[in-house]
Amino acid sequence: MSFLAFLILGLIAGAIAKLILPGKQGGGWLITLLLGVVGALLGGWLGSVLFGVPLTEFWSLSTWLLAIGGSIIVLLIYGLIVNRRKTA
Repeated sequence: MSFLAFLILGLIAGAIAKLILPGKQGGGWLITLLLGVVGALLGGWLGSVLFGVPLTEFWSLSTWLLAIGGSIIVLLIYGLIVNRRKTA
C-alpha cells in the first residue's frame, strides 16, 4: 500500500472510530489523522501477529476492520490520557 493510501486509510479509520466511540473526543482532523494512522499501524501489527493478516490491500475488508479496531484502541488510550490531564 502506498504512503498516501495509508494516510487516507488512517484518516477514514480514525473518523469512523470517533463515530463509533461514545462521548466527545477532542482534537481536530490532524489529531484524527495521526491517531488513525497510529491505530492502523497498531491494527496491522496486531492482525499480523494474532491472525497472520497484514495491511497490504487498500480495498480489503480485513485491512479496514483492523485499521478501525486499532484506531478505536488508540482513541481510547488518547481519551484516557487527555481526561487524566484535565482532572489533574
